[in-house]
Amino acid sequence: MRHCVALMTALVLTASLVSPAPTPAQPKADIVIGVQCDRSGPTQIVGTVLCPGFHDYIALVNERGGVEGHKITAREIDHEYKVPPAVESYERFKQDHAVSIAVYGTPQIYALTEKLTEDRIPGTSPGFGRADAADGTRYPYIFPIAATYWSQAAAAVDFAKSQLGGQLKGKKVAYIFYDNPAGREPLPVLQDLATKEGFQLREFAVPPPGVEMGAQVLDIAQRYRADFVIAHLFGGAPAVSLKEFRRVGYPLNKIVSFVWGSAEANIEAAGGFRQAEGYYTMQFAGVGSDYPVLKDIREMYKKAGKPAPPEMASTVFYNRGVLIAALHVEAIRNALKAHPNETITGADVKAGFEKISNFTLGGLVPPLKITAADHEGGGLVQIWQVKGGKFVKITDWHSAYPDVIAKHIHEAAAKS
Repeated sequence: MRHCVALMTALVLTASLVSPAPTPAQPKADIVIGVQCDRSGPTQIVGTVLCPGFHDYIALVNERGGVEGHKITAREIDHEYKVPPAVESYERFKQDHAVSIAVYGTPQIYALTEKLTEDRIPGTSPGFGRADAADGTRYPYIFPIAATYWSQAAAAVDFAKSQLGGQLKGKKVAYIFYDNPAGREPLPVLQDLATKEGFQLREFAVPPPGVEMGAQVLDIAQRYRADFVIAHLFGGAPAVSLKEFRRVGYPLNKIVSFVWGSAEANIEAAGGFRQAEGYYTMQFAGVGSDYPVLKDIREMYKKAGKPAPPEMASTVFYNRGVLIAALHVEAIRNALKAHPNETITGADVKAGFEKISNFTLGGLVPPLKITAADHEGGGLVQIWQVKGGKFVKITDWHSAYPDVIAKHIHEAAAKS
């Protein structure tokens, strides 16, 4: 009996020695997003704040375990708002197997449209870029997500109409713009709307880098005597325009700015909020610090024993960086849910963007829905005003003149 027990014990011990130990679960592969920034160059006022917001949101996601068990890696390259470095950065992102790319700049998205489409990698261009890319059937791998410059132009005209008693016929509207492809993008829509609504439109181009525009502002205020001004300036130019309009006595509550002239830094460089009282701006993400996702980011820093980053105080651009990152993550999440236990591709993430629905990020953006046909999400903007020393939200401004925008989308498709 003892012999049998000893033999059985030996067999068990031998089996335990030769049988492999249970293999621990292998960590899931990181998923790469390419991020273009402009931390230097003429528009660095944006990238130095927006890109930290992007990275902070990715850090928050990773702290919570990533997306479906995958950590997200955001690879950033500063292209200085120049096209050649943007194209070079794209090639590097492709080599890193990025499944989506946060493109920055209208000239850049034009340069990369064909590459993104051929390589089947989705690229985002929120609030800028080629406006005809709102048509997802024509440009399946370009995602404007936020209102394009055509939609911003339509919203600006509609808002001016509301401010001028609901009637634009016979009114004088000035369009002051940064003279580059981004600044010229809205011109066809504005010209059509001038004909449709019967107002006089005069265009005032500001040569880059936008630090001199005294002559244009004087012309708008004292010679043309505009009833309303639509401004499309960025970088340091919005602050210069505000100083000049104030200097010649033009009321700032008769100006509405496109989304890139709408940040705290623009207001502060113009002399502060008290000096910019009345100025209307468009936004595509909420302004201010009282949003759940921002509280979560501050708590993440607190847990790490660090103060919240100073960039968070510049809420317009920082909040946009958080929103853009969150949209990329949401698209990746949708792709992973559709392809569990598989390596996702850019094509999968493209489909993931097109499944984004009722997305608000805790109120940072009105409910957003992207479809295969509509990559813009309906062209919604928010109107805010400098009032009482801060930005105050006036309203969500829904897409205006859809017939005019649809006409230009069809014309652009026919030309190409």
